[in-house]
Amino acid sequence: MSKEPIDRKVVDTGNRVHVSVSEEPIDAAEMLRFVADASAGCTVLFTGTVRNHSPGRDGVSKLEYEAYGSVVEDKIADIVVDAMEQWPLIKVAAVHRTGSLDIGESAVMVAVSSAHRADAFPAARFVIDELKGRAPIWKKEHWPGGAEWVEEGS
Repeated sequence: MSKEPIDRKVVDTGNRVHVSVSEEPIDAAEMLRFVADASAGCTVLFTGTVRNHSPGRDGVSKLEYEAYGSVVEDKIADIVVDAMEQWPLIKVAAVHRTGSLDIGESAVMVAVSSAHRADAFPAARFVIDELKGRAPIWKKEHWPGGAEWVEEGS
């Protein structure tokens, strides 16, 4: 596994890190292809999907996400680099959707590859947890008869 330096300013190096925020659906197979590597003994893929409820509310019909693209991509890239500095990771991809998403659609995916599962699992969890806490992404819940903006961490 190469331990080349990671440039905090590069969002998509085409080599070890891929970060994007887009209205396009997320392709899990593409995420797994990106993090694939002959030296990887473990690949972890986390998928966050739109569910039909939230704390204290049943009947959620869809979610709407907004983000300021380049700002949020830079923030997510910083989180990925933080993870790569803490664990010996091979590749990491983190993608978040924007726009209107229906129940069951993927809103966010994080894929991590490493030589060992003991590194990949906590690193993937770190990336998604930090993304939810630090990335400026806004979420609006819709339900029959109303809608409201809620904290993204929920």
